[in-house]
Amino acid sequence: MAGSIALNGTQISYIGNDCKEIPEYIGKAYGHFAKRLDLSFNQLRALAGLKMFPELEELIVDNNQLGNDLRLPRLPRLHTLTLNKNQISFDRVTPALEYLSLLGNQACPNQLVSPDKDEDDYQRYRYFVLHKLPQLKFLDTRKVTKRESMEARERGEFMKVVKPKCDAPSTEAGKDSNPLPYTPLPRGSRDGSNHRGLFTKCRYIYYGKHSEGNRFIRNDQL
Repeated sequence: MAGSIALNGTQISYIGNDCKEIPEYIGKAYGHFAKRLDLSFNQLRALAGLKMFPELEELIVDNNQLGNDLRLPRLPRLHTLTLNKNQISFDRVTPALEYLSLLGNQACPNQLVSPDKDEDDYQRYRYFVLHKLPQLKFLDTRKVTKRESMEARERGEFMKVVKPKCDAPSTEAGKDSNPLPYTPLPRGSRDGSNHRGLFTKCRYIYYGKHSEGNRFIRNDQL
C-alpha cells in the first residue's frame, strides 16, 4: 500500500512510511521535476531509486538504515545531503556536495552520540572529510572556515578517527595467571576457615586539627 506523500511545489516529502527502498511510483510521478526530496524516518538501506530524480538539489535521508555500502547515482545538481542518524562509518558521498551532515553516524564522532569522543576527535573528522570533499561550505552544524580548509589540504589525509582495537592482556611468564583479589589481611588469614588473630604494634599518629577533644587527652591515658 502506498504511503503518504506531501507535495509543495518542487519539494517532495515521503516521511515515516517504513519503506526499505524508494517506491518506483514516486520517481515516475515526481522525479522529473523534484528539487528537494525528504525520505526521513524510513527503513532505507539503498538509494538506487534516486536515478529517477535528475533535477534533485537537496536530499534528506535522516533516520534510516543506510550503511557503508551506500551508493548514490549521478546527481549533477545535488548540493545538499543530510545523512544524520544512519549507520555510516565512512564518507561515501558525491564530490559535488557543498552541504553535508553526518551527525549520528559512526563516521562522525559527535559527543552527543559518542560520549567517549571529544572535540579534538570531532575536529580531526572535519579535517578528514574536508580533505575528501574540499568544496564543502557547510559540514554538520558548522560553516567551514578558511583555516579548516587549509589544515584539511595539508594534514587532512592523516586525520581519520579510528577506534583502537582492544587486545587481550598478555600475562608474563612466572606470574600468577589467577591472582587472589586484593585484601589487606596477611596471606595466612585469607582462608575463610582459618580464623587467627594477629597482634602487632602499630604506631598511629593522629593530627586532629578539627577535633576539640584532643586537647583534654593526657599522655598517660594513651
